[in-house]
Amino acid sequence: MAYRAPSHRLTEARGAVLDRGCRARRGGADLNFLYLSVAIVCEIIGTTALKSSFGFTRLVPSLVTVGAYVLAFYFLSLPLRTLPVGIVYAIWSGTGIVLLAFIDLFWFRLSIDFAGFVGVALILAGIIVINLFSQTVGH
Repeated sequence: MAYRAPSHRLTEARGAVLDRGCRARRGGADLNFLYLSVAIVCEIIGTTALKSSFGFTRLVPSLVTVGAYVLAFYFLSLPLRTLPVGIVYAIWSGTGIVLLAFIDLFWFRLSIDFAGFVGVALILAGIIVINLFSQTVGH
């Protein structure tokens, strides 16, 4: 009987397949971007609720903050199976900073001075450079 190499499929659940690198795939498409996007949205919700909780003195915004951050860190942990922590964290935190700056402008009606605008623009530029040119992030 000939030796047969183990299958690259370790686990299947709802159509998702985990390969040896623990990269989640559905129909061949990498789900790391989806997981990171969900983590970013949860972080935005949690941080916005944190501002509305007034130092955890309001119950509902406080519960939303805790729940959103638990989900954010769970979904942030999934891309870390295959991508470097520095790259994942840079995209997660940088995107969160940029989106929260816009939420401050339009939701909370807070102003950002020129230096703040330049700083946010540089963070956005860094996120774009990582996503377009880094060989570390799977494209």
